[in-house]
Amino acid sequence: MAHLFRDLSLGHSKRESTPPPLQTKPRMPPSKLTSTDLQSPLGQLASQLTDSDLRLTAYDVFLAVCRTSSSKPLSSSASASNSDSLGYNSPSQNNNHSPNSPALQRSLTSAAASKMKKALGLKSPGSKKSPGSGPGSGEGKSKRPTTVGELMRIQMRIPETVDSRVRRALLRIGGGLVGRRIESVVLPLELLQQLKQSDFTDQQEYDAWQKRNLKVLEAGLLLHPRVSLDKSNNASQRLRQIIHAALDRPIETGKNNESMQVLRSAVMSLASRSDGSFSDSCHWADGIPLNLRLYEMLLETCFDINDETSIVEEVDELMEHIKKTWVVLGINQMLHNLCFTWVLFHRFVATGQVEMDLLYAADGQLAEVAKDAKATKDPGYSRILSSTLTSVLGWAEKRLLAYHDTFDSGNIYTMQGIVSLGVSAAKILVEDVSSEYRRKRKGEVDVARNRIDTYIRSSLRTAFAQRMEKADSSRRASKNQPNPLPVLAILAKDVGELAVHETKVFSPILKGWHPLAAGVAVATLHSCYANEIKQFMSGIMELTPDAVQVLRAADKLEKDLVQIAVEDAVDSEDGGKAIIREMPPYEAETAIANLVKGWIKTRLDLRNGLTGICNKRYGIHRQIKKDMLPLQLKY
Repeated sequence: MAHLFRDLSLGHSKRESTPPPLQTKPRMPPSKLTSTDLQSPLGQLASQLTDSDLRLTAYDVFLAVCRTSSSKPLSSSASASNSDSLGYNSPSQNNNHSPNSPALQRSLTSAAASKMKKALGLKSPGSKKSPGSGPGSGEGKSKRPTTVGELMRIQMRIPETVDSRVRRALLRIGGGLVGRRIESVVLPLELLQQLKQSDFTDQQEYDAWQKRNLKVLEAGLLLHPRVSLDKSNNASQRLRQIIHAALDRPIETGKNNESMQVLRSAVMSLASRSDGSFSDSCHWADGIPLNLRLYEMLLETCFDINDETSIVEEVDELMEHIKKTWVVLGINQMLHNLCFTWVLFHRFVATGQVEMDLLYAADGQLAEVAKDAKATKDPGYSRILSSTLTSVLGWAEKRLLAYHDTFDSGNIYTMQGIVSLGVSAAKILVEDVSSEYRRKRKGEVDVARNRIDTYIRSSLRTAFAQRMEKADSSRRASKNQPNPLPVLAILAKDVGELAVHETKVFSPILKGWHPLAAGVAVATLHSCYANEIKQFMSGIMELTPDAVQVLRAADKLEKDLVQIAVEDAVDSEDGGKAIIREMPPYEAETAIANLVKGWIKTRLDLRNGLTGICNKRYGIHRQIKKDMLPLQLKY
């Protein structure tokens, strides 16, 4: 039978020339993930491969490596039900594969707590539905997946007909892999060689499948190759022409015809180019970003399709098999840590930012990424690292630079996790990616404290501007009422309430990264109000009731803010002197005193002026009386 398998690797089986029986595609549970504004930092593909294309290709890779990395192929509900007709239990197969493959055929169990979930700090609720137990998980029956293969098929939402077809092709390919490793095979090429139109339910499905595999070859060998292409490379030009022609007019696959021979020649010429590793590996799916996007699809399967905020109980076994794809995708532990961090973080965002365990798990993975970043200066890894961390940090800072608008009583519990994630990403970017940091002494830069300082000042300035608009609106609304409060008096009251809210709600959280969080907050508010009160004071010409109200309100606000700063800095090294220096006094009391003095002086001057006028008038009157006296005596 071995020679038969080798012959089948280049042609097709007459025994399987008839199409498989039509099966109704099971309805997979629809994804409940919400759309986000987060673009994958792992890289955008230049080809027109959709997420569905990538998922199907990732599943092909997963099945291929797991089938050839152990002594027995994976089983799923599809393969188990069709095993006799497909030859899975044939004598020749049993000669090559042990019937007892503990790595791939062992039953899945969640009785023991997952070591991986425990390490990530993820909970394991006991009453949660298992993948495959929801609607559409089978042919109207609720059942639990019993093998890794079946679990993976369900998690990747692969119809059983597709799974069965890929397995048949891999069985044919397997005969030609005697003495060879899976990484020496260009899987899309071999699938095109083994499957023909009659293996599909209809022409449309066949055309879509062929185009997908051709686009994968284009992406892996031409657009994103691991080994850079020379523009004058004849094989690349020939392959590009073949693919573009085939996308317009499909080629006949499943045969060892001239079209397939030409395609094979061009593909193998490009895939077999050495990357300097002295191995016989074919490089068709290990170029960035294609390999990272495919691996991202595989890591997504760790999340339960029935509860997309939870990681499946069998994640240890699933991850063990996912890692077997490294040899084909060119992934290592560092890239795995980075990709898994992104997947955890993205899942937290896409599921509504409610499952804090996912956020804490992503933050925990960042600790591993930080170790990797210090251990390598590989430029390719550094680019992906920078892109990923910039995306994470950008998302976090969009919320933290105006955290008064982001967090309220309903979601304040998420703030600490988001701050921690943002600070962790910033530290790696500054300490391990930025060249500027390396030029300075490490003691000169406190990344965490600097970031928190920026968040506090930015958010409080935004909040102050909003209170300013609110105070102005309140003033306009009450202008027809008797004795309305001046705008700055209203603002002083609002700012005081904002300061109290800040110290009670936000400062306790931020103090974990900045010991003077409350002090920085009140210093910022003091500075914002200072700009307004100084401008007001410079325009006061005389003592009025409105002026007194505003100045008294400003004086009270300043004393309250200074008191908060002093209390916050009681345990600091300088006793809060640096913060207090940021709060030059408004001198509202002095201004009031000066206005009172000016008012008194004005009144005294007025009195003296009136007295002089009176005296002058009295003198004229006496002079007139004196002049009139002789006339009076005469008459």
